[in-house]
Amino acid sequence: MTQRFKSSAAVAVCLFTLGGTVQADEIMDQAIASAQPYMHHSCGSVLDTFGDDEDQVAEIVRLMAMVSLFNRQIDVMAEVPEEQDRARLKDEFVEELEDACDDDPGMLLAGAVDLAVRETFRAFD
Repeated sequence: MTQRFKSSAAVAVCLFTLGGTVQADEIMDQAIASAQPYMHHSCGSVLDTFGDDEDQVAEIVRLMAMVSLFNRQIDVMAEVPEEQDRARLKDEFVEELEDACDDDPGMLLAGAVDLAVRETFRAFD
């Protein structure tokens, strides 16, 4: 399962470029609405359903990560202003997501993504 998430989850880093609260609120409303149809998926079921479409898996992870960051009130650009540090942040996020899903493939993907976001930012504190 680890390899299947590696390239898909890496795309989630694009969510780290959100900026501006008004624009972010509009984007979050869209992200929540877009993520809603996938909230029932576990780590395993999202790969079973969409595993042949890495772009779709990446989009689902990206949407869930955006929701997690919003809920945790994390502004990545403010927290991690250096580009090289954001690259490390992406790598850490991918590793944390893989760990969560490998530990429990039945875990809801949204929960695994939220854990990965939490653990990623703990590692950067």
